[in-house]
Amino acid sequence: MSAVGPTPGDDRPQAEASSRSTRATARPAKAGTAKAGTAKAGTGGSGAKTEGTRRRSAGSAGRAAARSAGSATRRVRPHPAGAPMLDVDAMLDTERIIVCCGSGGVGKTTTAAALALRAAERGRDVVVLTIDPARRLAQSLGLTALDNSPREVAGVDGSAGGRLDAMMLDMKRTFDEIVLAHSTPERAEALLANPFYQSLSSSFSGTQEYMAMEKLGQLDATGEWDLIVVDTPPTRSALDFLDAPTRLGTFLDGRLLRLLLAPAKAGGRAYAKVLGVGLGMFTKVITKVLGAQLLMDVSQFVAALETMFGGFRARAEETYRLLGNPGTSFVVVAAPEAAALREASYFVDRLDAEGMPLAGLVVNRTHHSDATVLTAERSLAAAENLDEHGEHPLAAAVLRIHAERVRLASREARLRERFTSAHPDTPLVEVEALSEDVHDLVGLREIGDALARVERLEWAG
Repeated sequence: MSAVGPTPGDDRPQAEASSRSTRATARPAKAGTAKAGTAKAGTGGSGAKTEGTRRRSAGSAGRAAARSAGSATRRVRPHPAGAPMLDVDAMLDTERIIVCCGSGGVGKTTTAAALALRAAERGRDVVVLTIDPARRLAQSLGLTALDNSPREVAGVDGSAGGRLDAMMLDMKRTFDEIVLAHSTPERAEALLANPFYQSLSSSFSGTQEYMAMEKLGQLDATGEWDLIVVDTPPTRSALDFLDAPTRLGTFLDGRLLRLLLAPAKAGGRAYAKVLGVGLGMFTKVITKVLGAQLLMDVSQFVAALETMFGGFRARAEETYRLLGNPGTSFVVVAAPEAAALREASYFVDRLDAEGMPLAGLVVNRTHHSDATVLTAERSLAAAENLDEHGEHPLAAAVLRIHAERVRLASREARLRERFTSAHPDTPLVEVEALSEDVHDLVGLREIGDALARVERLEWAG
C-alpha cells in the first residue's frame, strides 16, 4: 500500500493520511520476494548514490580532490507544508502494479524507469512496460532498442536479489499474438492476411490502449514478476485504456459494422437479397465510396473478429478489475507548470471518479534557492548598484540569475499550492531539476533517490 508519512529519519511531523491512497492491505508479494526488509532498504539509497557520485566525478580531478578533502553532510529539501507526503519506498515494496500517467514532456517515462530500477535494486523482480512512442526508455536504460518481449537490463545492482526487465509495447505484434492464441489456424491465417486487419492493428485509434490492457494482463498472468511498472502515452489519452472494454464493445456492436458484416454472413453476392431493397441501396452507396473489395475485406474482418469478441471483452474487463484492486497504484507525473498541473488535476479527478487507487503526484523538475534571505528584489537592486559603479560585472550577472531563479521557484510554489488546495488529500513528492538530461542508470538512481527522499550527499571543503 502506498503509505503517507515522513521519510525514516525525518523529524518533520507526519502528514495527514490521504483518504484516497489509504486502502486495504495490498496483495502479498510472490513467495521469496519478501526480501525487501531493512537489509535491502539501503540498496538503492546512499550506497547507490555514492557510487553514482564517484562515477560522475571520475573525469574531474579537481572535484575529486575537493571532495576527498571535505566532510560529508546530509540534507533534503523540506516537504511542502500542508501536503501529504508520498512514501515511494513503501509503494515500491508492496505494490504489484504501478501505472505512471501524465501529460507529455513532464518526465513520465524517466519517472517510470527510475521507480522500476529502484524497486529492482531493493530486491524485487520488476518489469517496466512503456507504450510511449518516443522510445526514450531504451536510452535511459542503456538499451539500443526495446521490443514486445521483456529483456533484462544490464548494470542493475542485484545484490538484494532483484532484477529489472524492460519492454516496449508493439501494438501490431500483440494483436497478432492474440489472434494466433484465440482462433483456429485457418481463421487466424485469413485474419492476419486481411488488409483491413493489417491497417487496424497498426494505426486504428484506440487499438494501442486496448493492446496495452492485453499486454498488462499477460504480464500479470505469468506471475514471473513481483512488480509491473506501466508507462502510459502522453496527454489525456493516457487514461483511454480505462475505457478499452467499452470502446471495443461499441466498435464491434455498432450498427454500421453490423451492416458491413452482412456480405460475409450472406455469402458474397447473395447479401443484396438478404438486406432488402432499402438496405441494398445503402450498401450500393457504401460500395461506391469504399469500393467492393474494401467492403468485402471489412466484412470478412468483422466476421473473423466476432468469434473472438467474447474473449477480448472478458480479458479487458478482467484487466480493468485488476487496475482497481489492492496492490495497484496510479502515480500522476507533472511538471511545475500551469498546463501540466491542470492535466494532473484532470488525471486525479478521473481516477477518483473511476474508483482507481491513486498513490499520489510527482512534481518533476522543480527549482529551489538556498539563499532565501536574498530576495529577487534585493538581488536585482544590488546588480543595478554594481552596474552603476561599473564594478564586478560577473557578480552582477550572478545576482540577476539568482533573482530569476527565486522568481521561478516562487511561481512554481504558487502553482503547486493551487493544486494542493484543490486536492488536499493527494500525497505528493517533488523532484528537483537536474543539471543534465537522464540518459543512464546513474541518472535514474539519482531520480529514484529524489523520489524516495533519500538525503543527498553534499560535500563541504
